Amino acid sequence: MTPTAIQLGGAILFAIAVTHTFSAKFFERLAHAQPAHAGIWHLLGEVEVVFGFWAMVLIAWMALAGGGGQALQYLESRNYTEPMFVFVIMVVAASRPILRLALASVQFAARLMPMPASMANYFLALSLIPLLGSFITEPAAMTLAALMLRDRFYSQGLSSRLRYATIGVLFVNVSIGGTLTPYAAPPVLMVAGTWNWDLAYMLTHFGWRSALAVVVNALGVTLLFRGELRNLAGNAEPAAEPVPPALIVVHLLFLAGVVVFAHHSVVFMGLFLFFLGVAHGYSRHQDRLILREGLLVGFFLAGLGRAGRAAAVVAADAARADEPDGGLLRRDRAHRDHRQRGAHLPRLAGAGAHR
Repeated sequence: MTPTAIQLGGAILFAIAVTHTFSAKFFERLAHAQPAHAGIWHLLGEVEVVFGFWAMVLIAWMALAGGGGQALQYLESRNYTEPMFVFVIMVVAASRPILRLALASVQFAARLMPMPASMANYFLALSLIPLLGSFITEPAAMTLAALMLRDRFYSQGLSSRLRYATIGVLFVNVSIGGTLTPYAAPPVLMVAGTWNWDLAYMLTHFGWRSALAVVVNALGVTLLFRGELRNLAGNAEPAAEPVPPALIVVHLLFLAGVVVFAHHSVVFMGLFLFFLGVAHGYSRHQDRLILREGLLVGFFLAGLGRAGRAAAVVAADAARADEPDGGLLRRDRAHRDHRQRGAHLPRLAGAGAHR
C-alpha cells in the first residue's frame, strides 16, 4: 500500500520530533550565538516544548493535506484530561501550605528514626513521599519530593554521584510507589476496572512488594552516601513565616478535590480557579506558583499524546496493506467506537441474565 500524504508526513514529523528531543542543547547554543532571535531558540531548546511544537506542525500538515475539517475533527477527538490534570496537581501540590505540611511530616518522622537528621530526612524524601503518591497521585508526589530535595539537599552542593543517584532512585520509587491503590498510577488505572483490581487486591498483590522495594531503594542509597549526607544540614527550619493551620486545611481540601475528580476536567479545573483566587488572596503565605513549569509539563504530555497517537495510527494503517485505505481518522474513530460498544456488553449481558 502506498502511504498517503498525511501518513508520510506524520511519520517524518514524529522522527524529527524524536531527533529534536536529543538536540535541545543545539538550540540553546544558537540562542547565545544569535541574540537577536534568542527567544525562539530558547523556546525550541525547552525539551517540554518539542512534542507540542511538532504536534502543532503535524496538525497544520493535516489541514493542508486533508483539509481543515479533518484536522479539527482529529483534534476534537482527543482527550486532554491527563495533561490538564498533571498541570493542576503540580501547581496545587507545590504550594507553600502543602509543602510545609509535607516537610513537617517528614521532620516528625525523622526524629523517630535512629540516624542523623540529614540522613533521615533524605531517606524519607525518597521513601515516604513516593509512597504518598498512591493517595495524592504520582505527579503530586514527584513535585513534593523534587522540591524538598532541591531546597534541603541540592541547594547545599551535593556531589555529582549523589545527585545522579538521587534522581535515579526518585524516578524509580515514584513510579512504583503509586501502586498501593488502584487510582494513582496511570498504568494501573487503565486496567484496574477491567480486571477488578480494588484496593485490597492492590495492597495484597502489588502494594506491599512496591513498598518494600521503595524502602530498600531509599535505604540503599542513603547508606551508600551516608558519609556525605552526615555533613549536610538536613534539618534546617524554613525561614518564611508560619502558614495558618486553617489555610493548610483549605489547600488539602483543594488537593483532595483535584485527586477525587481527576477524570473530570470540568470539575478539577473549576476547583483550580478557586484555588488561584485563594492563593492570590493569601499571597503572603504563598511562594511563586509553578504555573510555567506545570504548563510546560502539561504541554509536553499533550503534544506527546497527539504526535505519538498520530504516529501509531499511521503505522497501523500502513501495516494493513490488505485493507482499503480509510485514512487516519476513520481507523481511530472505529477503534474508539468499538471500545464504547464493548463497554456496554457486560451490563447488557447482566440485564439479560436477570430477565
